[in-house]
Amino acid sequence: MSDIHEVLDRAVNEGGVPGVVAEIHHGDDQRFATAGVADTATGWKRQAGEHFRIGSITKTFVSTVMLSLAAKWKMPLDHKVGTWLPRVIRGNGHDGRAITVRQLLNQTSGIANYSLDPEMLQRCHSPAFLDHRFDSYRPEQLVETAMAHPPAFEPGTDWGYSNTNSVLIGMIIEKGTGRTLGEEIQRVITDPLGLTGTYLPEGDDPTLRGPHARHYTKNAMSGGDAPVYDVTELNPSGAWAAGGMVSTTADLNRFFRALLAGEILPPEQQEEMFTTVPTRGWLDNAEYGLGISSVTLSSGATVWGMGGAVNGSWSCAYGTRDGGHVVSMNVNGDWADGDWTNPIGIFTDVLEAEFRPS
Repeated sequence: MSDIHEVLDRAVNEGGVPGVVAEIHHGDDQRFATAGVADTATGWKRQAGEHFRIGSITKTFVSTVMLSLAAKWKMPLDHKVGTWLPRVIRGNGHDGRAITVRQLLNQTSGIANYSLDPEMLQRCHSPAFLDHRFDSYRPEQLVETAMAHPPAFEPGTDWGYSNTNSVLIGMIIEKGTGRTLGEEIQRVITDPLGLTGTYLPEGDDPTLRGPHARHYTKNAMSGGDAPVYDVTELNPSGAWAAGGMVSTTADLNRFFRALLAGEILPPEQQEEMFTTVPTRGWLDNAEYGLGISSVTLSSGATVWGMGGAVNGSWSCAYGTRDGGHVVSMNVNGDWADGDWTNPIGIFTDVLEAEFRPS
């Protein structure tokens, strides 16, 4: 555990992050490590049980719900998206009749990423975010933003990370069930597993339930002297099915242990989820399945899970393929100075230390 404590201390002392937590579950052994503060104004230390925004780890929850429904409906993943959402994916070369549900789930659809729209980038990833952090978005509006741009490639011919894919999966889930995405996540995952700290905020709710660290941002400005702002309260609707959820390290460990061990999905859908394709321009040494990724560490060990980022909060949860050894982490800031360009470097160093062969 000393190696992980060393990484977390460096993250605070050299990386300049406000605080960082890591929770490890390895067989019968459960450990928690922390460094830094939850609140820079009071100096309150980071604690176990804190709620935080998990960003794109949301995709793993949403994909799990979609695969659970696919099993229930006996729906092949090569079903065309346009059948579910007619006249939604169209314009500038997009055609929902040529894109499958599988291609949404494994990021091979080629659909433009609404998050990279210049106006969205300005609103969400620049100093202007302070004026737009409570803006409200509908899922249809996010898709329409993506449709204003041409596809990155023809469906199934390449790989490209697009938040629009997950928004469309969320829309299919709601249309197919007649329930909200949050209700389906609760029905399929959080209630059966007892994840009391995990939820998708309803609508435009900007708050975090329960105990939580404050979330801090530098608004994409680099350097140790860049101003820091508290953005704990923000409207999550711009992320929704792509990154809007809230959780805790303990809940993330419980979810990924169950998912990796095959306790949530039927065998056929489990095999589908963990069938990967090569990634491009994303994480180093990574492949991508259906809402989940694998990363090969420098030791040769491969871990499975997902990372996520939202303004003021970066998170990560990875484990061994059998779910016997998992680690979940959170930084309550969206930068890292020193040797790291962002918190991904911190997470990678923790994974390297924890999953190093004996």
